[in-house]
Amino acid sequence: MSSRTLPLLFINLGGEMLYILDQRLRAQNIPADKAKKVMNDIITTMFNKKFLEELFKPQELYSKKALRTVFDRLAHASIMRLNQASMDKLYDLMTMAFKYQVLLCPRPKDILLVSFNHMDAIRDFVKDTPAILNQVDETYQQLIEMYAPMTSGDFQLIRQTLLIFFQDMHIRVSIFLKDKVQNSNGRFVLPTSGPVPFGTQVPGTIRLFSCSGEEVSRLQFSNGGNYSVALREGSFEIFGDRVTKLGTNMYSVSRPVETHMSGTTKTSAQHTKVNTAPNPLAKEELNLLARLMGGLEVQKLGNADTDFRLNLFANDKEEEEALLLRPDELSYGVIKIQATKDQQASAELAKIMGEFTESGDQPASACSKGDDLLAMMDGL
Repeated sequence: MSSRTLPLLFINLGGEMLYILDQRLRAQNIPADKAKKVMNDIITTMFNKKFLEELFKPQELYSKKALRTVFDRLAHASIMRLNQASMDKLYDLMTMAFKYQVLLCPRPKDILLVSFNHMDAIRDFVKDTPAILNQVDETYQQLIEMYAPMTSGDFQLIRQTLLIFFQDMHIRVSIFLKDKVQNSNGRFVLPTSGPVPFGTQVPGTIRLFSCSGEEVSRLQFSNGGNYSVALREGSFEIFGDRVTKLGTNMYSVSRPVETHMSGTTKTSAQHTKVNTAPNPLAKEELNLLARLMGGLEVQKLGNADTDFRLNLFANDKEEEEALLLRPDELSYGVIKIQATKDQQASAELAKIMGEFTESGDQPASACSKGDDLLAMMDGL
C-alpha cells in the first residue's frame, strides 16, 4: 500500500463531483449566481490550505466510510443541499468514473495526467475568481513537488492501492453501459485497440539476437487487437497538453445518467456487513476525520431563501424510489459536523467516535494524542 495515494484519490473524486454538480445545476436551471456560488464555495473548501496540509501528509488510505463522510461534508459546503438518495448517486458516479480512469491508464504514471485533467477543469471553473485560482495553482505545485520525482514502481504501487480501494465497487452507470465500456454485472471492458503506452512498441514482433547483440531474425504474430504507437507524451507541467482524455468532463454533452446496483455489489456488501471484526485502524481513521474535517471551512446553514435542494434524478419520485431500493449497507448517512463548541457538534462527534471505537477497555498508555476528538475539534 502506498502512503502517497490519498491526495490523488481526493482530487480526482473531487473533480468528478464538480463535473456532476455543474451538469445538474445547469439541468435544473438553477440561477447562474447561485450555481456559481456553489461551485466557488466547494472549490474554495476543497483547496483550503489547512485541509491540504493534512491531506498531503504521508498516510495510508482509510475506509470508504471515512472518505465518504469527508465528501458529504464537502458537497454541503455551500447553499446547496442533497438528500440521502442524491448523495448516494453522486458518490457512486464519482467513484465509478475514477475507477474506470485508473483501469484504463496506459501507464501507472498516467494517473498523474488524469489528475491534471481534473485540475485543469477545476481551474476553468474558477478562472474569473483570482483568489480561488491562486489556491488551485498552489495545489498544482504541491502535486508536482510530491509526484514528479517518483519512479514507475512508486506509481505502480499507487495504482495497486487505488484498485484495491475500488475492487468491490461494481455499480452500473448508464453512460458506461450505453458506450459499451461496462458489462451488465458492473465490470468494465478493457479495450484491445488504441495507442500503446508512450515509450513502448506495438506488440506483434519477436526479435532474436546473437551473442554479440546483433539481431539475427524477426518473427511476427497476431496481437489480437488494433494498436498504434503513442505519438507524444502528455505534459506533466502546470500548463500543457495532457494528450489523454481520461479525467476530462464526460458530462459536457447533456445526457441522462443513471446508476444501478449489480448483484455482485449486493453480495459483496452483504459479506462486508457480516464481518464485524474490529478495525485495527479505527482510531487512526477517526483521527484522520477529525483533522481533515477540522480543516474544512464549511459555510453555516443559510435560510430558506438562499438554500436550495439539488436532485440528481430526473424527478422527485425517482429519487424517493432509489432511496427505498438501495441496500441499507451501501448507504452511508450524511453526517453533518461543525467544528464548534456547541452541544450538538459534541453529540455528533461522540456518535462517530462510538462507531469507530474498538470494543473493550483500553489502557491510558495506549491512547494516541488524537483520541480526545472533542478537544481536538474545539482547538481547530
